[in-house]
Amino acid sequence: MTTKIALLRAAALSLLLTAAPLALPAALAQDMVTQPKAGLPEAPREWIDKDTGHRVVRLSDKPGSGSLYFNYNGYTPDGRFLAISTPDGISVFDLKSRVLKPVVEGKVRLLFVGRKTGQIYYQRAVEDGTALVEAADPVSRKIRQVAKLAKGVGIQTINADETLLAGVANRTDVPIPPNMMDALPHNPDDVKGADGRELSYAEGREVQLNARLDSRIPMEIFTINTATGERKVVHQATDWLNHLQFSPTDPGLLMFCHEGPWHKVDRLWLTRTDKPGSAPVKIHTRTMNMEIAGHEWFSADGKTVWYDLQTPRGEDFWVAGYEVATGKRTWLHLDRNAWSVHFNTSPDGKLFAGDGGDSEMVAHAPDGKWLYLMHPRTVPDVAGIHAPGSEALIQPGVLDTEKLVNMQGHDYRLEPNVNFTPDAKWIVFRSNMHGANHVYAVEVAKAQ
Repeated sequence: MTTKIALLRAAALSLLLTAAPLALPAALAQDMVTQPKAGLPEAPREWIDKDTGHRVVRLSDKPGSGSLYFNYNGYTPDGRFLAISTPDGISVFDLKSRVLKPVVEGKVRLLFVGRKTGQIYYQRAVEDGTALVEAADPVSRKIRQVAKLAKGVGIQTINADETLLAGVANRTDVPIPPNMMDALPHNPDDVKGADGRELSYAEGREVQLNARLDSRIPMEIFTINTATGERKVVHQATDWLNHLQFSPTDPGLLMFCHEGPWHKVDRLWLTRTDKPGSAPVKIHTRTMNMEIAGHEWFSADGKTVWYDLQTPRGEDFWVAGYEVATGKRTWLHLDRNAWSVHFNTSPDGKLFAGDGGDSEMVAHAPDGKWLYLMHPRTVPDVAGIHAPGSEALIQPGVLDTEKLVNMQGHDYRLEPNVNFTPDAKWIVFRSNMHGANHVYAVEVAKAQ
């Protein structure tokens, strides 16, 4: 690994581990910003991928633009607009006219688009270290203030009817223990094992994540009423809380994670914000050592939680589903090259997509730098003969994959974060394949 790459990755990890309450989603630490390469032409506006036959178009105009994290909604309810971040604010791409228009100006952080009103929510820093959550109408550009946040606190999600925001914070009513990570070098390449041996970058990073977890810093999940500003605590723990996601359809259902080394934590949890005192429900229980589950998301109808499952880590790969109402489970198998940093589902649930990964990532895929379209295929009972109690067992299946975009020129320190457009005809992603960060979309159907 070159010194430059090591320094960039160390900086990203430092952002992840030192943000006071980890107010931002963990993956935002991977939003590496790359500049245009000297002497290279502007990124093409449209082309047919010669390896896959699929059409790719560039949606953004300004270098340094980005689309949202894979599980955040960026679309207005009518399916017309997609919100993207730009170096100087927020713009919307009109999916019908293919015109990009600015909506918010200034240095702000795009959060998400409301599923009910279609308003664009974002966070604006204030000079005293606090922040404002504001909402902008994508057509009129009218802006309203939604909430004021304490210093070091961020918002991660909004519920289906846009009545509640939710975030995580360090507790202020109890002493905060020393962070064990402070005793470690900030560059994972410099971290040593417990026996003093040299560790790889990936191992050093795991040691640092584990040190943050073992600090047992008291944290809380809170909600803010968007009408009254009332703040309520939903859950408190010394687990490292993160990755909040409200259900897209149930206003009271909230998913969160226990952050840390995935093979150590029970990561996936559900809780209710409308039933004070209700115990969180664990979504996945480990059955073997080094089994990992994470990068979870809700299906568009809110009925299923999907997630990356590996049994064990780096060896056998699945996209697993948990049916919220019944607890029924589905495991869809895929091969090593098709493993992706993030997966996603189409609005109708019939298709999956993956953004691939480089050879240094957990799958160590020899040919994984592609965007993928995935078709789920269940494994039926032979001749219709059912095993006793089969209805309570995991439903197995396979994801048949098709390559969409060659990502050989992409640096995966910027995670592509694929998501389907509302009509499922395109998959939006971000990439630095032509030098600077831009937002692109690939057509699901092959070009004629």
